Amino acid sequence: MRNDPAQYDELADHWWRPDGEFAALHWLAASRAEHIPPAAHPGSVLVDLACGGGLMGPHVARLGYRHLGVDIGLRGLEIAREHGVTPVRASVLAVPLADGCADVVLAGEILEHVEDDVGVLAECARLLRPGGTLVLDALAAGRLSVLVNVHLLERLPGGPPRGLHDPALFVDRERLLAAADRLGLDLRLVGLRPSLREAIAWRLGRRSAVTMKPTRSTAVVFAGYGRKR
Repeated sequence: MRNDPAQYDELADHWWRPDGEFAALHWLAASRAEHIPPAAHPGSVLVDLACGGGLMGPHVARLGYRHLGVDIGLRGLEIAREHGVTPVRASVLAVPLADGCADVVLAGEILEHVEDDVGVLAECARLLRPGGTLVLDALAAGRLSVLVNVHLLERLPGGPPRGLHDPALFVDRERLLAAADRLGLDLRLVGLRPSLREAIAWRLGRRSAVTMKPTRSTAVVFAGYGRKR
């Protein structure tokens, strides 16, 4: 079965392996961190939706936030706690945190795993204070995205584990932008791809990570950077 959350528990030992099944999630975590401003004051809160094993932990600690990680996976939350994340076990569609509690909300690699991606975006908007920062990334709907993310990358080292994604849930970018505007979010989308040179070096064991590069096309993998009005 595709998009089975149990896969994350089965692969829990891979969360912090730079050469493991979740290698690309390390690369995306570093990319997200580049778009998070340093905490403006002590006690600033960052809510990390679908935090998994807490890969954002070191980045968030460096930036000075209190890091709340929301996920349904108990094993992932246990690992995240070991990396400085305060765990909150809950659905990303019904987060048990107060309106406007967050200075930053992250929604990394979650929109393509839920049937109601706009519902997740609505939770992001609810959690953010006015002026707060939103950072997300997701897989785009479309034939090219399915070809690359499913038929190609699931067969390559560093790509997602087989069956992790259901193409029927890939994200319609126009719908996402329209929903963001309705929810009071100023959101722009940017395409992402790994550095091919670094990916080859990583595959040969010469690098521990790969830089994600911005691209004009958002047709395969995209990031979203925004603020709440």
